[in-house]
Amino acid sequence: MSDTTAAPDMLSWSCPAPLRDRPRVVMGHGGGGALSAELIEQVVLPGLGAAAPAALTDSAVVELDGARLAFSTDSFVVRPLFFPGGSIGDLAVNGTVNDLAMSGARAAFLSCGLILEEGVEIETVGRVAEALGAAARTAGVRVVTGDTKVVEAGHGDGVYISTSGIGLVPAGVDLRPERVVPGDVVLVSGAVGVHGVAILSKRENLAFEAEVESDCAPLGGLVEAMLAVTPDLHVLRDPTRGGLAASLNEIAVASGCGVVVRERAVPVPPAVAGACAMLGLDPMYVANEGKLVAFVPREHADAVLAAMRAHPLGAGAAVIGEAVAEHPGMVVARTGLGGTRVVDLPMGEQLPRIC
Repeated sequence: MSDTTAAPDMLSWSCPAPLRDRPRVVMGHGGGGALSAELIEQVVLPGLGAAAPAALTDSAVVELDGARLAFSTDSFVVRPLFFPGGSIGDLAVNGTVNDLAMSGARAAFLSCGLILEEGVEIETVGRVAEALGAAARTAGVRVVTGDTKVVEAGHGDGVYISTSGIGLVPAGVDLRPERVVPGDVVLVSGAVGVHGVAILSKRENLAFEAEVESDCAPLGGLVEAMLAVTPDLHVLRDPTRGGLAASLNEIAVASGCGVVVRERAVPVPPAVAGACAMLGLDPMYVANEGKLVAFVPREHADAVLAAMRAHPLGAGAAVIGEAVAEHPGMVVARTGLGGTRVVDLPMGEQLPRIC
């Protein structure tokens, strides 16, 4: 080899297929964890090429004729279709409305696509549609367009729903993880793990001492109350798939900051804690559908927390940690015994088909 031969630039190499030896899609690829990230980053994005999005967020903020619009799309494949505290119809609206709210936008319009399995009862479809309409009215959005398809029996699971939403982002609002800096205070709007446990109890016919109902709810009003204190919130996330742990990890990686969480400060209801202990689950990895996590400048944290607690959907809000300069891109939890553990990105999903 000639001395003038350039060494290969290995840092610029990319792999067109998942690094893990999985030639086929598995359920974990849809769980919002490490497998999901690999599928998107190593298969989907290379396939899109120049058409790929600039940032991998739940909603994109785009400009149109001087207006800043938030645009989001989501799909819902929950099983069972109806569960304590909600249904796939509620999820389809609130999931998309909340993605828009995490950009600071007030949701205005939704589209709705229904994929129905041959043989599903018409009465079931009607119940889903009624729940969807009620949720849209509660959230203050209009369903302005949609589509319906039917697949052969055995090729679906009753009803799947895909929704997209558009909302307007107020001037001065800039919510993105890159704005997080060491010293930011981490707030959560209430008890975590409720939705996932509610789904599991219905799916597996489990009975707990107290019934656990999903926290599925539209978060737009809560976000507006927080922004009324200051538009200078740094980032918001609704911790759905992968739970609080996944959201914190995504923010840590994107911001380049470390995150320290006080484990005992994370609000976990006794029924959820008991169910997770019995089933070997970690509440921080269990999905939520009506909660948010916020990174707020320290000087505004007390006022924002007070505004959250004054809102019905933030009555249980709590300070759970802070962003730090140490261990960039990593989330750690301080345990009640004084130790420290790494809260890593989940590989897949502890409870599949929950949203």
